[in-house]
Amino acid sequence: MGYNREVMTIHSPAARIHQAALSRLKMRQLVLLQAIDRHRALNRVATEMHLSQPAITKALREVEDIFGTQLFTRSSRGLAPTPAGQAVLLHAKRWLADLESTSSVLAAIDAGHGGRVRIGVTTQVPQVLLKAALGVLLGQSPRISTFIVEGTTDQLVGRMLERELDCAIGRWYEGDAPAVVQEAIYEQEPRLVVAAHNQKRLSRGPLDWARLAELDWILPPANTPMRRLYNTIFVTAGVSPPVPILETISVRSLEAVLASERNAIAILPREVVDELQRGGLVAPLAQRLNWTLPPVTFFCLRQLAEQPQMRALAAAIRAAAKGMRPSRGAVKE
Repeated sequence: MGYNREVMTIHSPAARIHQAALSRLKMRQLVLLQAIDRHRALNRVATEMHLSQPAITKALREVEDIFGTQLFTRSSRGLAPTPAGQAVLLHAKRWLADLESTSSVLAAIDAGHGGRVRIGVTTQVPQVLLKAALGVLLGQSPRISTFIVEGTTDQLVGRMLERELDCAIGRWYEGDAPAVVQEAIYEQEPRLVVAAHNQKRLSRGPLDWARLAELDWILPPANTPMRRLYNTIFVTAGVSPPVPILETISVRSLEAVLASERNAIAILPREVVDELQRGGLVAPLAQRLNWTLPPVTFFCLRQLAEQPQMRALAAAIRAAAKGMRPSRGAVKE
């Protein structure tokens, strides 16, 4: 009985595909699949890969034979991936990204560095946290070669899932990301911020969302978590969300418009406002908000979570945030 189960397991479709991929699949074939998906026409793929069109057709058939199924369908509009093809393309992108990451790490080590880390940050992460992270990576001997990219939390988590980033500092992520570990570090107090020379005028009176909605708002792009949060705050107050004069996640762009527009206003974390206020161009309004922003969070690929570098990064970010003033409560619905 046990022998039969073992034979069935060995000869199951998944086992056959796994064995075929291990013994026959080549990285160049994964590159081919990506090129076909990108161009959707064999003649353009042939041009890119410097091969004849019959050679491309033969190579595609070989890959489909490895996986035991059709990966692309042909029509008058070109080639399109089948459901099986989409699944293979998703994993092919991750496999090639892992290979590129490994190559970059080895190149960094060959250049005398201690390795390479790719980290993402949201633009509203306080400088003290970023400095703490860089202190860990660049303070080692030998130093860790570091790649940094900015984006929204959704974008950063997406790039982690595609194996394009190793870790990130952003806001708590509510989506489905089982390959990513996230640790909430602390919650931030939001502040209304305007040009410094408009602070006194716009600070008059109590907090009035109807009055605030009439100002010239700078908001995150539509369909981002923070934009949805801000829209909810206005709706909860019985006010239609304003149409912004600027949509951006860039703090520098936000600061420039705040300083030049008489009625411009935005919401930023208190720590970021404190940093900008030192430049003399912007200042917080006197009115205080009675909710907190989603927690600043450290993200790490699950497969890297126990590596000493990642544990040291998380510890440094926690330590840097520890001295920050605690926030005052949860978001009110």
